[in-house]
Amino acid sequence: MKYKSILDLIGHTPLVEVRSLSPADNVRMWVKLEGQNPTGSVKDRIALALIEDGEATGALTKDKTILEPTSGNTGIAIAMVAKLKGYRFTAVMPDNASHERVSLLHAYGADIIYSPGAEGTNGSVAMATELAKDKGYYMPFQYGNEANVRAHYEGTGPEILEDLPDVKAFVAGLGTGGTLTGVGRRLKEHDPNIKVFAAEPELGELVYGLRSLEDGYIPPIFDPTVLDGKVKVKARESIVWTKALMQKEGIFAGISAGATIWVAQRVAERLAKDGGGDVVCLLPDGGWKYLSTEAWTQELDVAEEQVEDVLWW
Repeated sequence: MKYKSILDLIGHTPLVEVRSLSPADNVRMWVKLEGQNPTGSVKDRIALALIEDGEATGALTKDKTILEPTSGNTGIAIAMVAKLKGYRFTAVMPDNASHERVSLLHAYGADIIYSPGAEGTNGSVAMATELAKDKGYYMPFQYGNEANVRAHYEGTGPEILEDLPDVKAFVAGLGTGGTLTGVGRRLKEHDPNIKVFAAEPELGELVYGLRSLEDGYIPPIFDPTVLDGKVKVKARESIVWTKALMQKEGIFAGISAGATIWVAQRVAERLAKDGGGDVVCLLPDGGWKYLSTEAWTQELDVAEEQVEDVLWW
């Protein structure tokens, strides 16, 4: 196939069954591989949407520098789109971001302003908000921009329905809330009985790319009414199931993928009692941006204990 630009490769990511990870014979688990996007993450979708929205409204002009708080993936995606469209870009990110993310941002020509790693992405948001008072910056602000939600409502959601119109449940990690809100709305318009679940880190647990709502900041674009439930996940479980995904299915995904798989298994157990069906897990990125964390070298076995069941529907 021929494409006029790398931007035309954003979206239309594959849906792959992970049969060995389903806990029930009557439930089929599928993963949507967002790591197949050009910069390796789901954030390519929103980066293009955010910048095109700024252009359409006139808020983004060539004399301005794009500024955005990020844990890494959104910054990398914006850096790529900005480079192709001729904009300068500055990322505000925690100083404990993985080496791969920092290197990619520099490779795309982005500038980086570091926020204290101990403050997580909340610290990046606070710092970027203060910096954005300078009129020389344009901050799309992924946490509060409806273009984030639209990218998933108009792209990710319809793609899932095209490939799997009878999907029974959708699971994604809780980050900006854009994926859950946008995909959730589109799926429920198709069928109000489709269930939507979030994987949310326990407070104080580091799961790259995900956030706990208990840490004091709720992204403005997140609509919790689309959720039918959520499960709290620990970093240990995320790493264990990210490794299991690779070892059992050969899929090399980012660490938050394990959190999504863990929650999807809890959903599958419940769905199995209701007749079974298909569960889709969104895997936001590939694993190569996390190699320096050495997560795959940790000697961890699949946890035997059961988590507290906080699902409902």
